[in-house]
Amino acid sequence: MSSETAAPTSVSTHILDTSVGRPAEGVALTLSVRSGSDGAWTAHGASTTDADGRCKDLPDLPAGTTHVRLDFAVEEYFISNKHRVSDQHCAHRKAHQQAEEQQDAPRVRDSGAFFPEVAITFAVQPGEHYHVPLLLNPFGYSVYRGS
Repeated sequence: MSSETAAPTSVSTHILDTSVGRPAEGVALTLSVRSGSDGAWTAHGASTTDADGRCKDLPDLPAGTTHVRLDFAVEEYFISNKHRVSDQHCAHRKAHQQAEEQQDAPRVRDSGAFFPEVAITFAVQPGEHYHVPLLLNPFGYSVYRGS
């Protein structure tokens, strides 16, 4: 297959805020690329998650890319959403507060994001698509290669 007809290497992502069970809207992210383990990182794209927590406008990766880094700016998301406590969470708040007191939980739990940013680095192969979901909460996160 010639390079003119080769399938592009692409990346997509979405974020689920597992603390509320909803997509994380409005999270800014940057996509950086490099060629080789020792190559310099180059910013290649930026986006913000939509109402479904997805970024649908990330550019295809340039030829020769071997590694990708997604940098998620999650602190602003948690700060801006801190005041949005839905009615369904009010009933659980008292039980949650009692559980924290029983566990002698830290008193800084509502002070913002423990992780102000999340950087995910992964290797890529030419012509493949990489979907990398981020499962996020104020005190932890998890990622995986999705489909």
